[in-house]
Amino acid sequence: MTFYSDAVDPACHAVRFVLAEKDIHVEVVHVEGAKRPEALSELNPYSEVLTLVDRDLVLYEEHIIMEYLDERFPHPPLMPVDPVSRASNRLFRYRIKRDVYDVMNRLDDEPSEGRRRELRDHLSAIAPLFMHKPFFMSDEFSLVDCYLAPVLWRLPRYGVQLPTQARAVAAYADRLFQRDSFRDSLTELEREMR
Repeated sequence: MTFYSDAVDPACHAVRFVLAEKDIHVEVVHVEGAKRPEALSELNPYSEVLTLVDRDLVLYEEHIIMEYLDERFPHPPLMPVDPVSRASNRLFRYRIKRDVYDVMNRLDDEPSEGRRRELRDHLSAIAPLFMHKPFFMSDEFSLVDCYLAPVLWRLPRYGVQLPTQARAVAAYADRLFQRDSFRDSLTELEREMR
């Protein structure tokens, strides 16, 4: 199995977190900037870096890859068993992508105080969700946590400081950052973000 990964992309980091959490041994090929392996352009029709190759199977969207890894390597499970909870897990990740990842991507393209405030406000608005459960709306660690952790890790890089009322988000982030799998998922460049 080979995973093509950008060393600082949060979606790639989320997949690496899943790989580390499940202790999946995979060859990770870190792609920097325009220096893309020739094989990658043949594998991914969208010319994006994030690509997983497992024998004859090629996957190139983070949510599809994360769910594939969870199904292919079922222990520990990172998706709930029942259909309603599974659908909720997918919806949470979709909302994080739309509400948080999109803001981060715009911050990368054009940093501004307004975008920093937008990211801070999105995270502050969901702070109450972290007050009663150790993980994102759950007692169990899941793909949602794998997807949200890279965002929280990058807040200092973007100059985003959570307000006091978002203390529960900061405590949640600290719990995730203490996991061995999270530390193992970090690239050298990501370690330097803090």
